[in-house]
Amino acid sequence: MSGEKRFVGLGLAALKNNFAQLKHPYKLNFAITYWCQSRCLTCNIWQLKPKGELTLDEIREFARKNNHFRWIGITGGEPFLRSDIVDIIEAFVKYNKDLYLLTIPTNSLTNFDMLMGKIERILQLGIPKVSITLSLDGYREMHDKVRGVPGNFDKAMAIAKRFREMQKKYKNLFFIFGYTMSRFNQGALEATYQGVKREIPDVSYNNFHINVAQISDIYYNNTNLEIRSEREAIANELKDFISKRRREFGAIPVLEEVFLKNLVTYVRTGQSPMRSRSLDASLFLDSYGNVYPSIMWNRKIGNIRDTNFDLAPIWQGQDAAEVRRLIGEGKDPASWTACEAYQVIVGKVTSFSALLKPPY
Repeated sequence: MSGEKRFVGLGLAALKNNFAQLKHPYKLNFAITYWCQSRCLTCNIWQLKPKGELTLDEIREFARKNNHFRWIGITGGEPFLRSDIVDIIEAFVKYNKDLYLLTIPTNSLTNFDMLMGKIERILQLGIPKVSITLSLDGYREMHDKVRGVPGNFDKAMAIAKRFREMQKKYKNLFFIFGYTMSRFNQGALEATYQGVKREIPDVSYNNFHINVAQISDIYYNNTNLEIRSEREAIANELKDFISKRRREFGAIPVLEEVFLKNLVTYVRTGQSPMRSRSLDASLFLDSYGNVYPSIMWNRKIGNIRDTNFDLAPIWQGQDAAEVRRLIGEGKDPASWTACEAYQVIVGKVTSFSALLKPPY
């Protein structure tokens, strides 16, 4: 199926989700490993020593039995620490014929040549859009401090420069810098942009994706950390950043624009700006096979190992129905992260018309 047809299929699935519960999710958020080389001040994933994570054969069986995903977000830990990441993605491509979008973050700490080799192999799998986020939480000194690894900033710049070259060959490659605002880098967003501009002169504000540090006991494992800064200060910094972005058309720019404007609302109110689409459009699968509504909600509804890797009994089960009831009553945790918010935005009829033109 062509990229344009897959794009339209994704949009129609999102539109349908406005009016009825889908038989299966069209988006999968999948943490393929919790191993990580970073030492982030905002996150404790790196302290985990995971054992018993899903094997490649198990993931292949899951991909075979659940062939309805149009959008897959691979995450970690550091996803590229899995030596079989290309095989994992290849399995989803093989069985999910309608797959349009793959997103992957990286901390840029994996061996450069090895990382570039894996990414090039992924780009060759025929996925219409591959979006890679380079984590960047400050200018050189600040990023290395927040991430806890000296030299991390320079490694991210080296990868970004290589990506610019690769985009000439691979039209399906899209990449952005992922900046997470916290008390550790409050007020440093503009300085970070300028630091990147010195390395990559033609970088723009549109090349940055902004998140706000949030708490999750099942994902970030950071309930013991004080990471949030003053709400109004962050909101004003965000508004200043948004004002400098140029207006672009296409799926990803429109999604990001709506996401950022609602992020300001979330920062100021502490409330989710839109109704969650968890267990309607999407779910979160951790590296042990546990299924959750989202990365922010410690409400396990099953494990794919217990259902012979078939998601249907979990998706259609009583626990999932109860979670959907709670979401309908507004009793889910307040949050606004890209991996959960984007499908909420896509599901809005008002946004759908703006997304009809695919980003080619």
